[in-house]
Amino acid sequence: MILTITTTYHPATDLGYLLHKHPDKVQTFPLPFGQALVFFPEAGEDRCTAALLLDIDPIGIVRSKTRNPPVAQHYVNDRPYTVSSFMSVAIAKVFGTALSGNCRAREYLPHQAIWLEAYLGVLPSDGGEPLIRRIFEPLGYTLRIQKTLLDPLFADWGEAPYYAVTLQAETSLYELLNHLYVLIPVLDNDKHYYISDDEVEKLLHHGEGWLKSHPERETITWRYLKHNSRLTTRALSLLEPTSQSREDASERPLPLREQRIQAVLNVLKKTEVSRILDLGCGEGGLLNYLVQEPLFKELVGLDISLTALRKAHKRLDAMPERLSRKVKLWHGSLVYRDRRLEGFDAAVLMEVIEHIEPELLSYFERALFEYARPRVVIVTTPNKEYNSLFASLAPNRLRHTDHRFEWTRQEFGHWTEKTANRFGYQVRTHEVGAEDPTLGSPTQMGVFQRNDG
Repeated sequence: MILTITTTYHPATDLGYLLHKHPDKVQTFPLPFGQALVFFPEAGEDRCTAALLLDIDPIGIVRSKTRNPPVAQHYVNDRPYTVSSFMSVAIAKVFGTALSGNCRAREYLPHQAIWLEAYLGVLPSDGGEPLIRRIFEPLGYTLRIQKTLLDPLFADWGEAPYYAVTLQAETSLYELLNHLYVLIPVLDNDKHYYISDDEVEKLLHHGEGWLKSHPERETITWRYLKHNSRLTTRALSLLEPTSQSREDASERPLPLREQRIQAVLNVLKKTEVSRILDLGCGEGGLLNYLVQEPLFKELVGLDISLTALRKAHKRLDAMPERLSRKVKLWHGSLVYRDRRLEGFDAAVLMEVIEHIEPELLSYFERALFEYARPRVVIVTTPNKEYNSLFASLAPNRLRHTDHRFEWTRQEFGHWTEKTANRFGYQVRTHEVGAEDPTLGSPTQMGVFQRNDG
């Protein structure tokens, strides 16, 4: 994986002073997961580029005895090729002096705004190009984003969640490096090490001067802290703006994901359930909230992805034992009858149903409503009509490459009524998120209650 930083500040070779690296040398730095190389592909008075290249040992990170579980499960993985949290660690190790804003040879320069360009060769983003723009553009960067195909020879396979990203701005090197240090793992939505309390201090330190006012600060904090609710709450409380900025923040709605979670929590609390299934639990984001509610006594997360379940297990390992013992994680499919799922009070499918092939929906309906038959079922899914309001979403495109379909409000209402009538449930539909008078809200939610419940 590679990061390059270019400037046209005159003399451009001052970039070497800022980074404390000599443009005429190739320097190597040992790291716990491989090595880093720093070199200058070009170094002239008018233009200078520094490159940070990571050579990651894929076998080493699988076999590592210092991490339990290891950061990768297979020798063939994307970590050597993608700009991930390994790059943040390398920035701190190799460019530590510049990251702290110090430069004895040019004391005035680290905090001076100069023209800078950063290139990230293969940047993962599970939120696609829209998330990259939401994260970087409020900081004043002009972006060029090039999408990557899963295989150029088979274009119909679709796009990969990797992007070649170029950032340009009049900013200081100190600000650029701190932005990259925080935001690279935010976009990857993962870190290769466990999150502890000192990560809050790192976030606040490297986010000083910009994170508090960032419109996506909740999303950045949540993802940087690896979805740890306790640490996220603490960090956001310390970031709480004061006086007028607090008034402005109070008018800003929660991110849509947080609104969905709160809507689901409100229903579960009102229906007084205690044993809950999180079907299609993924990496455990919703479970992270459910486990902290004393009312909920037994939680099960089910997912077909072993990779996602491993990440969910990491979250459990980081929780206090009194919380983690309430949760079980099971591997399974939603389209087959599973006797383990019978007898629960409630089941939640949050942004899951749209990932099921349409021809398999009838099997899913029987597996859940006929056989598992919880007293309450909550289903959230995108409102297809709202998609036209997303400027970054091309016409007739779905919100995620793995979505098999998306329903309009009429289609969702038809499905909920038909399913409820067929299996003996009552159903109510709700809208979640900012409401457009014509197109409705971005998310729609169906709440099913069993007739004999």
